[in-house]
Amino acid sequence: MVEEKLPAVSFFDRNFGIQGPDLEKVFATALGRKADYADLYFEYRRNEGVSLEEGLVKNCSQSTANGVGVRVLADAKTGYAYTDDITIENLELAARTAQYIAHNRPSQVPAAVSQARGEAHDLYPIKTPVNDVALEKKVALLYEIDKFARALDARVKNVFVSIGGEYKVILVASSQGMVVGDIQPLTRLNVTCIVEENGNRQVGSFGGGGRVEFGFFIDGKDYERYAREAVRQAVLNLSAEDAPAGTMDVVLGPGWPGILLHEAIGHGLEGDFNRKKTSAFSDRIGHRVASELCTVVDDGTIPSRRGSLNVDDEGTPTHRTVLIEKGILKSYLQDKLNAGLMKMPLTGNGRRESYAHIPMPRMTNTFMLAGESAPEDILRSVKNGLYAVSFGGGQVDITSGKFVFSASEAYLIEDGKVTKPVKGATLIGNGPDVLTRVSMVGADLKLDEGVGTCGKDGQSVPVGVGLPTIKIDGLTVGGTAAR
Repeated sequence: MVEEKLPAVSFFDRNFGIQGPDLEKVFATALGRKADYADLYFEYRRNEGVSLEEGLVKNCSQSTANGVGVRVLADAKTGYAYTDDITIENLELAARTAQYIAHNRPSQVPAAVSQARGEAHDLYPIKTPVNDVALEKKVALLYEIDKFARALDARVKNVFVSIGGEYKVILVASSQGMVVGDIQPLTRLNVTCIVEENGNRQVGSFGGGGRVEFGFFIDGKDYERYAREAVRQAVLNLSAEDAPAGTMDVVLGPGWPGILLHEAIGHGLEGDFNRKKTSAFSDRIGHRVASELCTVVDDGTIPSRRGSLNVDDEGTPTHRTVLIEKGILKSYLQDKLNAGLMKMPLTGNGRRESYAHIPMPRMTNTFMLAGESAPEDILRSVKNGLYAVSFGGGQVDITSGKFVFSASEAYLIEDGKVTKPVKGATLIGNGPDVLTRVSMVGADLKLDEGVGTCGKDGQSVPVGVGLPTIKIDGLTVGGTAAR
């Protein structure tokens, strides 16, 4: 088990018995058929989860995993192989397997493996990962949350609480001589409450986390806020009416509603989709794609955030990348393969789920910058519309940009005032089109609480989202009530 940040050579030697000369030998094998580039991604991961249900801790799990992935690039082709038995023999076998995709071209000579260099950032300087906190303390916290939530409202019938921690060590070495490592802790606390009144049962959930220590939840009693919010949402749903259907102005609240921005617009700005010209944003850099009120960034350098990284999974330092500036498309999110083929700069967005997966362009923390309007003025400007405060599931088609999102908390806006809570509201639209309909942007930018997970091509990675209050003119709302 790795307990401290180690130089790369020591990391190989102490944990896998592999040193610099061994890596050079593997790279020589990987480039043997004259490929362009090769890299190794070492990973050690320790996961822990504890959950409470019906007043009892019913599940406690711990697991460890380690392995290494070998990638070989030749033009647009990728060869990839991996092993969870990290020996020099298995690394060479994986390298031979991956390099079969290489073309016949002038031979590439691997550079000497350099001494390890530290990460470019220090975004999460954690002394004690959550995994190293005594199990008794975590169990006591779960019981405290259960007791606190039940005392908030007599209608609370059940409480589900879970805390999960991950301690991950990565090290990336490339045929260009780069060696860089990082230790990436991650923690999440979730609270779900079920309430019942006259046979009507409703659910509310809330949670948070990030690359933080255990004290993040208890020092300021944030866990109490999570419980209050979960109970509030569940009780609110007891009185919610069926949502109306039709075309109307929609106001999105700050924070988690940024998931719509992430799904409907963010994925379409990832480099692989645009290189293959399968995105609605392909070949549109320099063109207006949104209202001039909209500036969208992806920023992997925000301290302690769930989507932040010191280096991405290819060893590139993360960046703050302006994607859309005052409505003009400025950039795509890139990994090494797509940046090279598109002749664009790296943005530090090469990410993968584990050593068993190839890296690809992925978001980190994606959000719209704050505007100048007061949130109350935005609401006041809507005569009849919908105020969506939180979202559940959603779907988006990258090629067309069409999306459907389900609002988990929403209200009617009548004559500029927020009135009745509604249920069953879905937002239907087109990502590139919806940004052109943004007519007001609030001054209240908020990032989500730290619970986002993004899926793409079967891989899941932690991400962050954010949004100020915004007004979208004439969006289609699906609902069960006639308007």
